[in-house]
Amino acid sequence: MTIHPVTGFTLAGTHCGLKPNGHDDIALLVSERPCQAAGVFTTNRVKAAPVLYDQAILARPDAAIRAVIANTGSANACTGAQGLENARATAAQVADIVGCAPDDVLTLSTGVIGMPLPMDAIRRGVATLGGMLRADGWASAAAAVMTTDTRPKLASVQVGGYTITGIAKGAGMIAPNMATMLAVIATDAAAPRDLLERALAAATENSFNRIVVDGDMSTNDTVLVLANGASGVAVADEAAFTAALADVCAQLAQAIVRDGEGATKFVTVHVTGAADEAGAVAIARSIATSALVKTAFYGADPNWGRILCAAGYAGVDLDPGRLALWLLDASGAPAIQLVAGGQPLDYDEPAAIALMQTPEWGARLDLGAGAASTWVWTCDLSHDYVTINGHYRT
Repeated sequence: MTIHPVTGFTLAGTHCGLKPNGHDDIALLVSERPCQAAGVFTTNRVKAAPVLYDQAILARPDAAIRAVIANTGSANACTGAQGLENARATAAQVADIVGCAPDDVLTLSTGVIGMPLPMDAIRRGVATLGGMLRADGWASAAAAVMTTDTRPKLASVQVGGYTITGIAKGAGMIAPNMATMLAVIATDAAAPRDLLERALAAATENSFNRIVVDGDMSTNDTVLVLANGASGVAVADEAAFTAALADVCAQLAQAIVRDGEGATKFVTVHVTGAADEAGAVAIARSIATSALVKTAFYGADPNWGRILCAAGYAGVDLDPGRLALWLLDASGAPAIQLVAGGQPLDYDEPAAIALMQTPEWGARLDLGAGAASTWVWTCDLSHDYVTINGHYRT
């Protein structure tokens, strides 16, 4: 994968003491000029201080963003007024280094909920980062925002004379309508804020809102896109820009699921033949989130009844007698049909098991009720997931 630098942006990551293992734990992105920006955030009613802080800044019509600071170790969530003050203090220190106003800096945090930001460590980290910024610092920044991630997540495209590059973190607490994830995407295209907002909403709907690891939604989920116009190219084709942004978001979203906590398989759940898209989405999410379905994925058990069961309790009207189910190969092509007319077929079970033992495949459930369809990217649920989360703080 080629990660293209984005004109006018520099980044860095370093260790400041937030992670006891000595790994990098704080990252900074800076633009040489003010950026138009847009964001999408967790729909959890319990929102972390940095989410509230960033939402307030981006609500201002004159917002002009110059930097994003991100820390691990502490989510700065459920930390009350002090949490907001710590977010403001962090932004103010970054602003001093960058030479901008504190309100030109956005903050991101990830880690344990209820733990106040260790401000002495944060201050050390910010001071160090100021002298480390590089145009090719994307991989360093991506590594510095990892928590239970096993590898950094980056994506980059070039189109129409401009570049879009992004980083993300996330491996657990992943559910549709945003997940336990942070993503920062930068472009050197010139784009007005309303265009960025439309493009990011569309791109998110078909990427970060189509992933499931465990069905839990975080307090900190944030995706930011910043456009500084440094390429000198103005976005003339909104559809092309949205498609390019959606490509970056989809790559990052898939990387999150592939790196799901304890995951051994990447599974695409397709729902077709729905009466409307909302019903297709509800059923796909129900299947992709079911612990029984996901443990069957882990065990390579073609226990198709679990999939039909999860579809049936999704709150969508359906006719069980019309249901059909296939296993799909890694390319998405039908490989083995398990169910027709709501009844089991005499399929080759050893072949189905062998397919489900591979690292990437899919399942398609057709409802026989219409022309709407959708998909969700999910993974299996393994013993390692319990181990990771059972000892997250201990």
